[in-house]
Amino acid sequence: MDATLLYIVMALGISTVFNLLLKRLGVSQIIGYILTGTVLVYAFDLQYLKESSTLEHIGEFGIVFLMFTIGLEISLNKMNSMKKEIFLNGFLQVGLTAAVVFAIAHFVFSMETISAVILSLAFALSSTAVVLSYLKASKEIYTPYGQRATGILIFQDIAVIPILILLSFLTSSGDSSIAVILRDTAISAIIVVGLLFVVGKRLMTWLLHFSTSSEVEELFMGSVLFIVISASLLASFFGFTYSLGAFVAGMIIAETKYHHKVEFDIAPFKDILLGTFFIIVGMKIDLMYFINHFWLTVGIFVLVLIIKTLIMYILLRITSEHATSLKTSLALSQVGEFSFVIFAVASNGGLLEKDLEALFVLVVIFSMMITPFFISRISGAIDYFTREEYLAIDTKEFARRKDHVIVCGYSIIGKFVAKELEAVDAPHVVIDNSPKHVQEAIKAGKEAYLGDMSKLSMLEALNAESSVAVIVTLDNIDKKRAICEAVLKHTKDINLIVKVASLEEIKALQDLDITVMVDSKREVGKVLVEKMMSCKLRNI
Repeated sequence: MDATLLYIVMALGISTVFNLLLKRLGVSQIIGYILTGTVLVYAFDLQYLKESSTLEHIGEFGIVFLMFTIGLEISLNKMNSMKKEIFLNGFLQVGLTAAVVFAIAHFVFSMETISAVILSLAFALSSTAVVLSYLKASKEIYTPYGQRATGILIFQDIAVIPILILLSFLTSSGDSSIAVILRDTAISAIIVVGLLFVVGKRLMTWLLHFSTSSEVEELFMGSVLFIVISASLLASFFGFTYSLGAFVAGMIIAETKYHHKVEFDIAPFKDILLGTFFIIVGMKIDLMYFINHFWLTVGIFVLVLIIKTLIMYILLRITSEHATSLKTSLALSQVGEFSFVIFAVASNGGLLEKDLEALFVLVVIFSMMITPFFISRISGAIDYFTREEYLAIDTKEFARRKDHVIVCGYSIIGKFVAKELEAVDAPHVVIDNSPKHVQEAIKAGKEAYLGDMSKLSMLEALNAESSVAVIVTLDNIDKKRAICEAVLKHTKDINLIVKVASLEEIKALQDLDITVMVDSKREVGKVLVEKMMSCKLRNI
């Protein structure tokens, strides 16, 4: 017990020191946690813990809470609107990547068929933990490329289930046919989803309602933890991953009025457990093996990165802009954490040699360590090299500009706002993250730029602190909130006018210091009454 406490204290201390140093260098804290795990193993001779199933389960709950928070971002309605990103793009990406990797491994490198299948399925997956952590922290999850990346990652996490089913079929003695396994899995899926959405939704809403009404924060937090872990265990009991149950639970809560409070309260637990997951990843690093196979590891990683980037770019380019396709494909070019599970199951079942498992695990770890260094620079670099004329904001000119109005969004409402501003000769600029809307604005003679107003760099480029007002006309509540948070963080001394369409949106934004929230439905009601009164006066 004393030794365990010592290891925990040392892990906390080492990770804190590493992350403080890396923070100054602008390096992701993920690297600090991975380095912490490696230092712990070699400093305290803990190699025997590398294969600990208990540590694996503890680390996995970091992914569980991450998937729960992602579920909170994606309600049923939003998932329905993202069905192309999830089911079409996701399916094509996993299927084509697996097919190409298999062909290269089997026919070029002469790998055995089963080993090549396992490798192809594992390398088709990307890192949910690294990519979504970055997208959420940077608010890029609301951008077009962030939405596409999120959709593909969701499908990849769902795809883990049939992959594990296939592995169980390959390792079984042949007592059950694959048809029987698929049938049982389908029945289990229906039961799990039915229990969570029919029974679970009512229980979750009831529990959150009474824990909130108690006005005791610990009870509310305890209720949330109970919901997450219970949903995860239910999914695991029926043979699915823990994270799938947590994801579904998050989607259910996303439909309730408690969703913002739950997301805020759960954040510390998610971050701590996610850090634990990366510490355990660091504990798997065999330094001598890595040194002896360094160039082979790097070579495999680079080959996988190129293959996945090319495949995803070609798929996405059919329906998306060049910059969005390139950002998404580069962001998802690494190998993900669920590959550890696939390699471990395959190795334990005798489907993969131990030497191959060690090499492939090292490639995954190397991939997850490298990704945080370049993922934060992808968006800026691609915007710089692929920008068109209307992307180039003259920051020097904006530095001298004052009392201008920034119109965020040029859809239907944004067009009317810009027209009214022009009618009163108010200087204004239009910002939208849709190239189509920006082109429409430019054709209409507006000063318009492609960009994301939730980014500090965009606010600084537009000299937002010197503007007279920022008018947010977007429909998506998550994007609206992200923009409002960024604007208020950048400068408090600004008039922030936001269009809202429902009481739910007002509640979702009421904790922010927004100058004016304009309820579109209420304003329409006022105008209708005013028009009615004017008609009556004319008749008199």
